[in-house]
Amino acid sequence: MSTDNADSANEDSESDSDGGHCSTPDSDGEVAEEIAIISFERKLDTAEEIEAELGDRYETIDVIEYHGDVFAEHWGEYDCFVGLMASGIAMRKTAHLLDDKWDDPAICVVDEELTWAIPITGGHHGANQVAQDLATMGAVPAMTTASEAAGKQGVESKAKAMDAHVVNGDSTVKTNLAVLDDELGPVARLDGPKAVLVGDDVTVLKRNKDDGIVLGTGSVSGASKGAFLAAWEEALEQTDYDVDDVEFVGTATRKEDEEGLLEAAREFDLGVVAFDKETLLEHEGPTPSKSKELIGWPGVSEASAIAGGAEQELVLEKISYENEVTVAIGR
Repeated sequence: MSTDNADSANEDSESDSDGGHCSTPDSDGEVAEEIAIISFERKLDTAEEIEAELGDRYETIDVIEYHGDVFAEHWGEYDCFVGLMASGIAMRKTAHLLDDKWDDPAICVVDEELTWAIPITGGHHGANQVAQDLATMGAVPAMTTASEAAGKQGVESKAKAMDAHVVNGDSTVKTNLAVLDDELGPVARLDGPKAVLVGDDVTVLKRNKDDGIVLGTGSVSGASKGAFLAAWEEALEQTDYDVDDVEFVGTATRKEDEEGLLEAAREFDLGVVAFDKETLLEHEGPTPSKSKELIGWPGVSEASAIAGGAEQELVLEKISYENEVTVAIGR
């Protein structure tokens, strides 16, 4: 690995010597839920446009007029500040407030013409998320965290996708370096009660809730967003669960780049967790699959539903929608 990549990964995962942590599952450090848009008076109309566009994606979005101490005055009240201003202003006004990346609010700036959305701090803790949302208004998300720059999913992003939070933040320095080197395998599940001893290169993710379900999903190549959504809705209708009960969508690594799948997951505000072949083979479902005979992979929908579920059991065996998408539900 080059020195530049190592430095970038360390910037991704820096924390103070006391040890990073993520202590509140309902505000887990990987997601932004309460947003403050800080704007100069002349751009309050633009700030209100952002509020209207993003309002249904967050619990709270407040528009606050800029003054010299506005960040300090509201520090700790919000998960992310969106600065409708030059990045230099936001940097100078917040630098002395920064203490611990796991506790500090994220900061994302956007220029007055909504051309660029630039995460400054807390990229993996809400700023990247907000920048991506601002892209729906035409802004280009300029994300510089090493894993995103390399097109890979860092451990904080894995936590968000699995509706979990990082317990030992310092470990992400080494595990995100492993992500960059393609040396970090799939997330391993350990169900208790157990005591576990880990080193400083093992990131521990704790579920935010214990009673959710997993939508295990397979598909033909090129399946549409609509097919995925319809398949998931049809599967959920056969159970006592609904979309609010879903923790994440499970699939296979060979399907993780399916655009229709990713678009459908975004529509339902769900993360996608991709399991490798070995993991799926260990959790093979009861329904025979032709893919096992043809390419050696077990049926993706049942195996990923089982692998992802806290109890590792099926709620609903595989169903097929329009010969495009298969779905199973696990818990």
